[in-house]
Amino acid sequence: MKPLKVVKYLVVHCAANRCDRPFSVESLINTGKQKWGQVSYHWYVRRNGDIIPLLSESVQGIHVKGYNWCSLGIVYEGGLNEKGEAEDTRTEAQKHALIALLRALKADYPDAQILGHRDLPRVKKDCPCFDARAEYLNLKPLKLEQ
Repeated sequence: MKPLKVVKYLVVHCAANRCDRPFSVESLINTGKQKWGQVSYHWYVRRNGDIIPLLSESVQGIHVKGYNWCSLGIVYEGGLNEKGEAEDTRTEAQKHALIALLRALKADYPDAQILGHRDLPRVKKDCPCFDARAEYLNLKPLKLEQ
């Protein structure tokens, strides 16, 4: 695994699994290992809102071709409806968990842009199946009490 050089982007993804079928942490990990030889993402947000850390922030993920060296990857369970079509399938628990995680990351990386996978050049996917750039544009960092 390669070290992460700098964090310019916080990239939100969907796991692209059907929302009516669970996609276990083990399945996500194994998919990355089979395709790329390692875990792909830094965090996994489950349908119930659990945030599962997968990779250290100091290690490159393999989630955005050409941008792995400068980005952290966050993936949520779902992204396909019951018919297998791309759709924003986030639960309320996932929406709240994503906001909490992204606010904490913005506190650590205040200059990092929050984007969806689809917002990067040459990406021809709907991932994460919602407009992450617009939704999180004015997201404020988490302020810790002194």
